Amino acid sequence: MSIRPILIHPDPRLKKLCDPVSAVTSDIGKLAEDMLETMYDAPGVGLAAPQVGITKRIFVMDCVKEDGEAPRPMVLINPEIIAASDEMNTYEEGCLSIPEQYGEVTRPKLVTMRWMGLDGKTHEDAFDDLWSTCAQHELDHLNGKLFIDHLGSIKRQLITRKMVKLKRERARA
Repeated sequence: MSIRPILIHPDPRLKKLCDPVSAVTSDIGKLAEDMLETMYDAPGVGLAAPQVGITKRIFVMDCVKEDGEAPRPMVLINPEIIAASDEMNTYEEGCLSIPEQYGEVTRPKLVTMRWMGLDGKTHEDAFDDLWSTCAQHELDHLNGKLFIDHLGSIKRQLITRKMVKLKRERARA
């Protein structure tokens, strides 16, 4: 396993529609392991393949935040939402590709997703609260959408300018 560099917005690779994964191979398994290690190291609760420069429909998440509670890493390949509640939740979202910037995003409180696991089988589960928000946020990444795309244009532009400045500072360092 290895920690991969996380792309910082703006980067054109973060705005691309990702390609489906045709089969679970050892390369996909290695990618998933690396993504989990990268996510935990960051630290974050979710990470999508385009954030590490891979335009494939795969993301990882683990929203367990309570001390003493066992981690629950999940790998979702070719995920899709098959049901969403009418009830909505608003969370202050952040993103590993947009460090230290946050915004309130409203999404369905409960979603049911279907995906392929590393075992090559189809899985289905319902997610609520933070798990639901995280799953939808990561699925957005696979569709070339960032959480700031849910914000007003002025806030989005302000955050984008901050990220351009951050990238310039990191390039100089």
